[in-house]
Amino acid sequence: MRRVPEIGEYVVIRVVVVEEMGLLRGALCAVLAVEEDMEVIADVADVGELPAVVRRHQPDVVVLDLAPKSPGVLDVIEEIAVHAPMAAVLAMSYRWSPSVLEAALAAGARGFIGKDGPLEDLIRMVRSLAAGERVIDPVAAVAVLRPPTCPLTPRELEVLRAASEGLPLKEIARRLFLAHGTVRNHLSAILRKTGARNRVEAIRHAQRDGWL
Repeated sequence: MRRVPEIGEYVVIRVVVVEEMGLLRGALCAVLAVEEDMEVIADVADVGELPAVVRRHQPDVVVLDLAPKSPGVLDVIEEIAVHAPMAAVLAMSYRWSPSVLEAALAAGARGFIGKDGPLEDLIRMVRSLAAGERVIDPVAAVAVLRPPTCPLTPRELEVLRAASEGLPLKEIARRLFLAHGTVRNHLSAILRKTGARNRVEAIRHAQRDGWL
């Protein structure tokens, strides 16, 4: 049970930082720890470790990276609501889309901030969340109101949707009544338009931006 502050004392906001990249995680912890009313009680690289950390420390705010390569992150947000109902999740992302934000909101996140935003915004949002408010930075809000335009053609989206099911090229060609070489050409165009290095990365980009 947390100690109730005495008269004249201010409440220290207990924060957990979750970020895969060590340098960025360290920078976030350093920035928050400087604030007199904040204490970074734990920092985590692997989102899979977060439920146990939250149960043990019972933080006020969890600053959580919504990395595309962490597919279980939404489940973890839901677990936080169960094991630490007083903890508010501040979700971070480099890019926002309506589908990503809506999914995080449905999972229980109460704040949204871009990872390239000012550090002052991060500090302000942590305080607002600890006070029981919901927060969203302007970049995330604009992304929801004006989502990025999909550069893929309807046929390319069909190919990518089939690829997202794990189908090999021959199966994709058979399902869409296309030649094997045509499917390969569509996939090459998809990689070029999305800037992805491979099929898996292209699928993640499309899902993140709400195209699939």
